[in-house]
Amino acid sequence: MDLALTGKVAVITGGSEGIGKGIALRLSEEGVKVAICARRDDVLQQAAQEIRDKTGNDVLAVSADVTKAETLENFINQTAERFGRIDILINNAGRSAGGNFESLTDEAWYEDLDLKLMGAVRCSRLAIPHMRAGGGGRIINITHPGGKQPGAGSCPTSVSRAAGIAMTKALSKELLPDKILVNTVCLTSIKSAQGERAWKAEGSPGTLEEYWEARGGEHPLGRLGEPTEVGDLVAFLVSDRASYITGTAINIDGGLSAVV
Repeated sequence: MDLALTGKVAVITGGSEGIGKGIALRLSEEGVKVAICARRDDVLQQAAQEIRDKTGNDVLAVSADVTKAETLENFINQTAERFGRIDILINNAGRSAGGNFESLTDEAWYEDLDLKLMGAVRCSRLAIPHMRAGGGGRIINITHPGGKQPGAGSCPTSVSRAAGIAMTKALSKELLPDKILVNTVCLTSIKSAQGERAWKAEGSPGTLEEYWEARGGEHPLGRLGEPTEVGDLVAFLVSDRASYITGTAINIDGGLSAVV
């Protein structure tokens, strides 16, 4: 299926590793000019070069922290200057954080909301004017099924993700006149950089692939998802093939979640 994305420009936060990198790679394979940001510049530049080598497409990599508005503004400005437009925003930056409710400090709550919710708010606020000027666009917020069905010990992440899902619906309605479609991909059970770091921290025996296989054996499909499989879904949602889809929350979890 030709998604007709060649020449589009996408901004992806948290694009240096794991899921964000998988999305960036998949979009670049479709001919999208990709701009990625992350905090660690060395890892970010390496990811950008890997994507360039695999796709032959232009990739901009700018160090930025979604909790710091000035670095995001620099990232968005550099993207617009380099490519002349912004058509797609993928709000991907974030990490899982859960604990006993009574032990969570105000600082833990503020940090999580600032990273996941306010990070997406800041990026969207900066990118929307560029999309409006171009006659439309797509925003994809990466969230989690726990935002629909929170479990014990899931705070503050489940609350931040629920807020992200609510923001998706609100923005989808507000931006309809501008032809900007907004959806959220609720993911879990995907191979991620955070999962790789957990493997290292646990000191698990065997290779990383053996660790993924062991974790995948606990899931309905018998495996974990690949970051590029998330990229496949995102590529469809940002294409004209999905031009009648907005305000939706789509699970990609290998059938694990009990909610639709």
